[in-house]
Amino acid sequence: MDVVKEILVGAARACGATIVDIAFHEFNPFGVSGVVVIAESHLSIHTWPEYRYAAVDIFTCGDVIKPEDAATYIATRFRCKNPSIVEMKRGLIPGATGKVAHKVAVSAGKLSRGSTQRVPDAAQELSLVH
Repeated sequence: MDVVKEILVGAARACGATIVDIAFHEFNPFGVSGVVVIAESHLSIHTWPEYRYAAVDIFTCGDVIKPEDAATYIATRFRCKNPSIVEMKRGLIPGATGKVAHKVAVSAGKLSRGSTQRVPDAAQELSLVH
């Protein structure tokens, strides 16, 4: 578990992410699942060492993070000879222009912490991958 955790934390650092929290669990007799929560979203992993297989999700938002750097780091550290990498565009809000920022810029005079002003509802998206 320590090696898997170190690899995912290293991948978050390699892509320039801001680490917020880390949680991992080791299964008996083997296998590890874990998540590195980053300000820009998360990196997660589920391993099946008996099959020499790991499934990894690198979910980021904004323009600063380079998820391809995290993917390369993980594949290299696991010595994966034939990684299967699929890029999915998520967080594309209908009617919105530009990209969704991972940090909200609040102008002076707008909403502030503790404000009772209501924010108008926006179109919602639920992205499920199975």
